[in-house]
Amino acid sequence: MYKHGLKRVIDFILVFIVLVVIWPILLLITIGLYFANKGAGAFFTQERPGKDGRIFRLIKFKSMTDERDAEGKLLPDAKRLTHVGKFVRATSIDELPQLINVLKGDMALIGPRPLLPEYLPLYSKEQARRHEVRPGITGWAQVNGRNFLSFSKRFELDVWYVDHCSFMLDLKIVCLSIHRGLFRKDILISDNTQIIDVGYRIKKENSFDQ
Repeated sequence: MYKHGLKRVIDFILVFIVLVVIWPILLLITIGLYFANKGAGAFFTQERPGKDGRIFRLIKFKSMTDERDAEGKLLPDAKRLTHVGKFVRATSIDELPQLINVLKGDMALIGPRPLLPEYLPLYSKEQARRHEVRPGITGWAQVNGRNFLSFSKRFELDVWYVDHCSFMLDLKIVCLSIHRGLFRKDILISDNTQIIDVGYRIKKENSFDQ
């Protein structure tokens, strides 16, 4: 009952209340990021697969500028990541706009984190089960290692969550997420930030598991 109905109702009510309370804070963050990003905007959206693989537009705070080199190419992430951007990433504040996605029904507060659509064909049949529930702002994998886990282990934890989803488990994940956010545990943020070829890593890890 919780997984297939009550969870959505609780998410909607909680997110509505939270947005009413924190909108002044969100406004200040938006203004700060707008200036830190040199007018490049405070938000960006990106396609992600939701429940049953349905595509939606995920909303996040924009943590980098759109600065380009002489050839018009975007500079490396490390050079575009602002000081404010580092802070919002390290504290996971950049995820807050996804509360709007939860309100719309695209996401849940708790669930497997949504990756890019192009990775869908790379999942094994078991890993693809992570899409049996709505993706979440935080999840079981995020409170059990986050960036320090292999993708195969993250997917294993995601599927475990799908099979054990409950109110008490969600409550535990919320508490652990707050603790890790405050103390910046299991988060990799540095001046050497770079794009990881996630698709390559998924294929490589799955080939070892076969």
